[in-house]
Amino acid sequence: MTRTLQIDPSNAERARAWDGEEGEYWAQEADQFDRALRAYRAPFFDAAAIGPTDRILDIGCGTGETTRDAARRADAGRVLGLDLSGPMLDVARRRAAAEQLPNAAFEQADVQVYPFPQGEFDVAVSRTGTMFFGDAPAAFRNIARALRPGGRLVQLVWQPPQYNEWFTVFTTALAAGRSLPTPPPDAPGPFALADPERVSGLLTEAGFHPPHFTALTAPMHFGADPDTAQRFVTGLLGWLLAGLDDAGRTRALADLRASLATHGTAEGVLYPSATWLITTTRA
Repeated sequence: MTRTLQIDPSNAERARAWDGEEGEYWAQEADQFDRALRAYRAPFFDAAAIGPTDRILDIGCGTGETTRDAARRADAGRVLGLDLSGPMLDVARRRAAAEQLPNAAFEQADVQVYPFPQGEFDVAVSRTGTMFFGDAPAAFRNIARALRPGGRLVQLVWQPPQYNEWFTVFTTALAAGRSLPTPPPDAPGPFALADPERVSGLLTEAGFHPPHFTALTAPMHFGADPDTAQRFVTGLLGWLLAGLDDAGRTRALADLRASLATHGTAEGVLYPSATWLITTTRA
């Protein structure tokens, strides 16, 4: 059965981006995006503690690496990956089929309004996907509804920007001396869930037990060499160059290239990063 895609109005702008050029770029660069976060894979799945018969929800599954990892662990269970991006889900479906994982399914959907049967899942996971909700309280209430009592929620989210050198260096370089607007700390975006106090309130009000926060640090991989990394980063953040004249653009790209060169290693271009691993259970 094909569902009609329902989008909460608060997610409409993000849905257009993820289902358009932004999602197409993430789909095209699926391997690099997965490689960037690979160092967090083991602690994330240790916390999820997925059993062989578990029913799992992957929130903001993107191109499906986390969904496929979960499906291998729950080989007698099932996994549903949800995302707003059609291009990324196309990649996810192809890769799950190629890896012969019939227990992994994918659907283009908005988690805020998806009509989950109550208590359908044992575990909900999200690898850097929950920070983009337009209405976080509504999203977490719906996720709580989807979990059985005692069901686990495991999220990996970014700590504040000052602990993520990759973000501060890239945005500073591409700003080329301009003062860029700073969104409110609770606005949808990479750092929307960086404040443990705010997240604790969101989760407990949504029907979860008080969450536990584990601070993790790991190197993020941006490419095999500085040239590859520059192509990847400018593809991701090139919108920051808008409005610059030729001199400003040249300066921005030179500053970015210089930083990437200083972070080159035998394992690739690496930057320090910091996340919160947030775990809780449905009350």
